Amino acid sequence: MKKFQVVGIGNAMVDVLARAEDSFLTDAGIGKGIMQLIDMDRAVELYGMIGPAREVSGGSAANTIAGIAHLGGRTAYVGKVKDDQLGAIFAHDLRAQGAVYETTLAPKDAVDETGRCLVIVTPDGERSMNTYLGVTEFLTSDDIDETQMAEAEWIYLEGYRFDGPESHAAFAKAISVCKAAGGRVSLTLSDPFCVSRHRDAFRAMIQADVDLLFCNRAEMLSMYETDDFDAALAQAAVEVAVVACTDSGNGAFVLSEGQTWHVPAIPTDIVDATGAGDLFAGAFLWALTHGYIPKDCAHIGNIAAAEVISHIGARPEADLKVLIAQAGLKPAT
Repeated sequence: MKKFQVVGIGNAMVDVLARAEDSFLTDAGIGKGIMQLIDMDRAVELYGMIGPAREVSGGSAANTIAGIAHLGGRTAYVGKVKDDQLGAIFAHDLRAQGAVYETTLAPKDAVDETGRCLVIVTPDGERSMNTYLGVTEFLTSDDIDETQMAEAEWIYLEGYRFDGPESHAAFAKAISVCKAAGGRVSLTLSDPFCVSRHRDAFRAMIQADVDLLFCNRAEMLSMYETDDFDAALAQAAVEVAVVACTDSGNGAFVLSEGQTWHVPAIPTDIVDATGAGDLFAGAFLWALTHGYIPKDCAHIGNIAAAEVISHIGARPEADLKVLIAQAGLKPAT
């Protein structure tokens, strides 16, 4: 048995969550429902404009790993923070969930600070993210622990992290070591604009190394440059063993071994959509490593996504294992 069921690699940052009306987005020049990269000056400006806020450990793949740890999975995470106040918040929150976090901190005198994402949540529950990457942008292959990668059943790669200058090399090292030790690779596309920035690199990785692809409808259409959703899904299924594509309130589509399943969403009142895809992926991977068939993995993913969008923040508050047990799903093995 390997030490870790899933090791995640991605951004390490702190989410600053605030509520606002749609008019605030217009006044502040914020695009609704997307992630925009910002610099430190813009981060300071926006922080001064928002009202009361809540600071919680975040980062897309870190949320996924926290979800797996919450469910009792054996997990570790690789992501860069600075030896500063927000860096300490990030490390404490992730370890408190039960995940191993050992990435070397950027020193106190580093020019960049721990990254943070200012998440503006409008009354409809939509989140608009303004991300200052900070030191997390500078994850390198030196940060990849070969022992961790070799001890992982799965690695989970965050598409957002491709925005760093040396992250491609870090991913390549992680993939090589993991695959050589018999592990498998999952990738989340993260955002349609992220896909447009790195489409060729993503496509090459998907075709050569990815065993499980996570995405949503918009990301899937962007990846295959088409408006035909069914055609995009079919193309992805040719290239990847398992495809798990979420479609907001329409649930999720899973393609594996020539089969396609549509798994309806779990009805819930949306308070904050932050982390829905992250927790879907986390619960899906947890279920997959515990013997559930892909269709049931998606159902479990939908349960986790419904829980996390029912409150502010991207980490689960209810006991997901209880919710999963209530659904009556059983592992196939």
